[in-house]
Amino acid sequence: MFLEMLKNVREKTPLIHNITNYVTVNDCANILLACGASPIMSDDIGEVEEITSICNGLNINIGTLNKNTIASMFAAGKKANELGHPVLLDPVGVGASKLRTETAFQLLEEVQFFVIRGNSSEIKTLALGTGTTKGVDADVADQVTDETLDRTISAAKLLSAKTGAVIAITGAIDIVADEKRAFCIRNGHPMMSRITGTGCQLSAMTAAYVAANQGWMLEAVAAAVCAMGLCGEKAFARMTEQDGNASYRTYIIDAIYRLTPEDLESGAKYEVR
Repeated sequence: MFLEMLKNVREKTPLIHNITNYVTVNDCANILLACGASPIMSDDIGEVEEITSICNGLNINIGTLNKNTIASMFAAGKKANELGHPVLLDPVGVGASKLRTETAFQLLEEVQFFVIRGNSSEIKTLALGTGTTKGVDADVADQVTDETLDRTISAAKLLSAKTGAVIAITGAIDIVADEKRAFCIRNGHPMMSRITGTGCQLSAMTAAYVAANQGWMLEAVAAAVCAMGLCGEKAFARMTEQDGNASYRTYIIDAIYRLTPEDLESGAKYEVR
């Protein structure tokens, strides 16, 4: 199943419009190129509607939210909806400030998102209206473990039912759910939390998987999450005593570039609930 998802990305080469985090914008562009897609980064209100019109998908990330780009997010999101293009929301740090929280909820009201991807604290905030966060990282109390897995799946399915989007919660255990089914994914490595941008990169790449596999929305998101986690494992296997987190970041992008559909199919670790 996941084999076909990656094949479609490589064959269709979807063009993804990113209004994203300035901290990780270069890595997001590179991860899209590595997986077989094509990136375009544009956040000026004067052109975002035109840009998203020529693209196959839209990735909105509020990581470095500012008032200059908020209007662009709404304009591009509505244009993508008008054209039937898939739109992804990465609600980075929602709950950490009034601006982030209000913007995220307003986006959910005015834009139809196909996918919402965040950490457990971010998704909890969107699902329940309240939550805690440690900056842009998940609060320790919200981390997904075997003990909290069922509760987290329920929150993901609840948010999916409310928004119509596929929900992806990433952490030690990743969850990808619609209102009926949930993939529980156990790919990945703890080292992934020691670099900036793995979540932002995953959101960009997920937009590409969804754009190339619109008939299989839930499975496409799960495939992207598995691919990122699997490549985190492969990247760590390359590490030497002289390597640090900067090398690890590069190795992840290399692993995405070299990932074959067969590797993804055989290496994905998940169960469906």
